Amino acid sequence: MIRIGAHVEQQDPIAEARARGTDLVQFFLGNPQGYKGPEIQYAGGLEGLRDDAQAAGVELYVHAPYLVNVATTNNRIRIPSRKLLQQHVDAAAALGAKGLIVHGGHVDKADDVETGFDNWRKAIEATDIKLPLLIENTAGGDNAMARQLERIDRVFDAVSKAEGADMVGFCLDTCHAHAGGNALETIVEDVLKVTGRIDLVHCNDSRDEFDSGADRHANVGGGHIGADLLAAVVRDAGAPVICETPGGAEEHRADFASLLDRV
Repeated sequence: MIRIGAHVEQQDPIAEARARGTDLVQFFLGNPQGYKGPEIQYAGGLEGLRDDAQAAGVELYVHAPYLVNVATTNNRIRIPSRKLLQQHVDAAAALGAKGLIVHGGHVDKADDVETGFDNWRKAIEATDIKLPLLIENTAGGDNAMARQLERIDRVFDAVSKAEGADMVGFCLDTCHAHAGGNALETIVEDVLKVTGRIDLVHCNDSRDEFDSGADRHANVGGGHIGADLLAAVVRDAGAPVICETPGGAEEHRADFASLLDRV
């Protein structure tokens, strides 16, 4: 049975899971667009959320802020990114989270892309990784580290040389793959060839056409990918699934049902 959950607000992830009839949720710890460290908004605090989630049988995933970019050569971004990444690793591990998802990042236009791969290696070596760190593919940018399969391959090759590499996994986002120009018909096989693993699937339809470079999610069956192809990716990947789709509990339950009817 494929397990499917959703990205939710962090004030009460357990209540959000119950409203969706799932035992699997993902959320941010604070502002996804800021460098401020993790913020615990759950009334019971970090330990309370951990204990209450375990008692309720709800599994938690944490998404790192979008601004984390450990690949860049810009010290004013890379150094705060490493600090923020470590802070979120620590908080997510203390929550008992199953994984921390982080975007692949990018280098500047004038930079040598090889530097970005090596900066990923250095970041892994510099981070005390206490739970699975899941690198997520991204949708746009010619200088992105994780848009094309060839570059994802290079990131994982670089990371494999770092101490702590055994704690690094992969999160496959279907909207990002589609918008990034990667054929979803073969994406699972293609990703497994370069990473050796898929630990989590972000199952999102796309509001935009193939290879658009646009990161705009749609509900299952409401975009350019379609429910049948999304379900095939979910089935082939065999990993837990998070829908980062528009709407609230009602829309997410409809997304779950559409996928489960087809898996």
